[in-house]
Amino acid sequence: MAAVKPSDALAPPRKTGRISGWLVLHASTATAALGRLSRQPLASLMTVLVIGVTLSLPAAMHLVIKNAQSISASWDNALDFSVYLKTDVTLEQAERLAGLVRQRADVESVTLIAADDALVEFREQSGFGDALDYLTHNPLPHTLVVRPGSANTEVSMGLLNEELGNLPEADFVQVDTEWVQRFHAILNILERAIMMGAGLLGVAIIVIIGNTIRLDIQNRREEIEVTKLIGASNAFVRRPFLYIGLWYGLGGGLLALALVGYGMFALSEPVSRLSGLYESAFDVLALGFTESLIIVGSGVVLGLFGSWIAAARHMRRIEPR
Repeated sequence: MAAVKPSDALAPPRKTGRISGWLVLHASTATAALGRLSRQPLASLMTVLVIGVTLSLPAAMHLVIKNAQSISASWDNALDFSVYLKTDVTLEQAERLAGLVRQRADVESVTLIAADDALVEFREQSGFGDALDYLTHNPLPHTLVVRPGSANTEVSMGLLNEELGNLPEADFVQVDTEWVQRFHAILNILERAIMMGAGLLGVAIIVIIGNTIRLDIQNRREEIEVTKLIGASNAFVRRPFLYIGLWYGLGGGLLALALVGYGMFALSEPVSRLSGLYESAFDVLALGFTESLIIVGSGVVLGLFGSWIAAARHMRRIEPR
């Protein structure tokens, strides 16, 4: 018999076997739960389909908002002030005024559009080139395109508009920012509505999974009674149903990604055609990795939560007789 070293005798027992056994137990339970779902493919597929469609609705609406925000990001020019100068203002006076306005702290940039350049651009884009040849003088004034600084608030924008309009050389100031602000306000309302709708749909998923687990528990009532009779705890009996909920949520999350991805693929060609008609290079934005992970993770969490509520509630009612 080999002698035992004192250091070995005093060493604490290793927990590697306990951890590996715990992992093997959970892996076998998860595999058994997946096998049970595969033995009833139609019922499992219907449950996963309902969960996937439910998760895809807020995900699709989120993508709509995301693409709308991407489009509106290119509308910064709509926030510019167009200061139309009086017709008797010379080009030198307009350049001097542009330099003075450019020095303001609430102005990011100022672009001077000379009257002659504006007439040439109007001739090229309006289609009235022949009619413009009969004009004896240029009716267009010099124009200052003023872009406000990013630190401006709604109040400071109003003050800037008023001060630009009070310039002696200014005829009138045109600014059309209200529709952009309304558009962003609508997007904010839609974002909150989507969050509220996603919460309600999450509750619906919990109810769906909970009802499915409840029926499964009722069908396996005798099996649960026998398992408890030989000494199994509620946690041990509840574990397979938790993994069933996990598989439901994981399958629904992956199906939701597939549905949203197919929808984006189906819309990419019409959107590209429409953007081409407007001479734009807009591309449909898809879900990012983090967003996809959130959708799948939400499905898994909702599946686990719904199955845990149903299992914890009904497991206490089943006791061996």
